[in-house]
Amino acid sequence: MEYIYAALLLDAAGKEISEESLKSIVKAAGMSPDEARAKAIVESLKNVNIKDIIKNAQNVSAAAPAGAAHEAKKEKPKEEEKKSEEEAASGLASLFG
Repeated sequence: MEYIYAALLLDAAGKEISEESLKSIVKAAGMSPDEARAKAIVESLKNVNIKDIIKNAQNVSAAAPAGAAHEAKKEKPKEEEKKSEEEAASGLASLFG
């Protein structure tokens, strides 16, 4: 995850995301850089516009609460409610034998 954060930091600063720059940031954070991870991140981000991804993620997360509220309003079917009431009653009945 630290390599993703480093890539985001470099992008925000307008710097090139390279293996060396990623390793430098990871090292500056007090961790041991891993050349393979740095190389993998650089390769995966080659044709990616990070600013566009962040912008799209913000749009999606802004729309999520509306969808979540809609899901919360859905009611359980009456059949499920009836079953759970019956199960609770039978459980209580076993207490009083």
